[in-house]
Amino acid sequence: MIIDGHNDLVCRLWRGDEVRHVHLDDARARDFAGGFFALYVPSPKPAEPTTPHYELPLPEPIPTDEAARVAEELYEVFRSLPVRLATRPDDFQPGRVAAILHLEGAEPLAADLSDLERWYGRGLRSIGLVWSRANAFAEGVPFRFPSSPDTGPGLTAAGRELVRACNDRGIVVDLSHLNEAGFWEVARLSSAPLVATHSNAHTLCAASRNLTDAQLDAVGGSGGVVGINFAVSFVREDGAQIAATPLEDIVRHADYIADRIGIDHVAFGSDFDGALVPEALGGIAGLPALVNALRAGGFDDEAVAKVTHRNWLRVLGDTWR
Repeated sequence: MIIDGHNDLVCRLWRGDEVRHVHLDDARARDFAGGFFALYVPSPKPAEPTTPHYELPLPEPIPTDEAARVAEELYEVFRSLPVRLATRPDDFQPGRVAAILHLEGAEPLAADLSDLERWYGRGLRSIGLVWSRANAFAEGVPFRFPSSPDTGPGLTAAGRELVRACNDRGIVVDLSHLNEAGFWEVARLSSAPLVATHSNAHTLCAASRNLTDAQLDAVGGSGGVVGINFAVSFVREDGAQIAATPLEDIVRHADYIADRIGIDHVAFGSDFDGALVPEALGGIAGLPALVNALRAGGFDDEAVAKVTHRNWLRVLGDTWR
């Protein structure tokens, strides 16, 4: 059974774009049991890097009213999917797809959190404070290579309140896209395991989106998990957008993080339908090939089970109420 930390299927369907990776008809045959389905309020698409060294400008913040309007439309798309809403770990079972309702970027929420309870009632169980661009709660990292994730200030007062409110309700706080100052504020504030749903090891790929060794140590020390992002520009040592990237580059990040903080803290966080992934993977259909690559890389049956689903189930059980 495979549980995944991040996909952008909902936004792709909302835009009317062709689905590239998350073909749900393939799920049963590929042991895909679902995972985090993002509601992402898009900005204009950033330019694709044209060289291995790049710095893409971040778009302007989106006003709350506009973000809330788009989020309502995204939510309707989410509801239309042939999936089970996941609010308990045992909603994930072989032979069906369960979806965690996840906000990638908290822009749709009022700064006073007056609508958080309504979203929780709809099934919201995971929030990424930012999608890179700044908002009322925090500031994210720009898309830059090479770059440290230390790129700006930490959480706002509203962001600190949002972290506390998520802890109180049992909502996952996702650290992916958040800058380093914000990461450390969440680490100090949060009583829940630290989670980065789709991030990698900065030591192996010096993209601003990846986690430093110190950040990885904090995730491991909290009992949390890092979902390995399959995006080629976040796994390759040179940061390049090359589709002919081998699956072994994904395995290299899983192996590094497992060696650094333990196998209990590594999972999948594909970024399917939101990024260029290795052509050898191609989406859900290629997940068995990735599992085989893990095995070839020295991951035994227990380690594979932890990476593919057990670690997500444990952290969700430790976080959700």
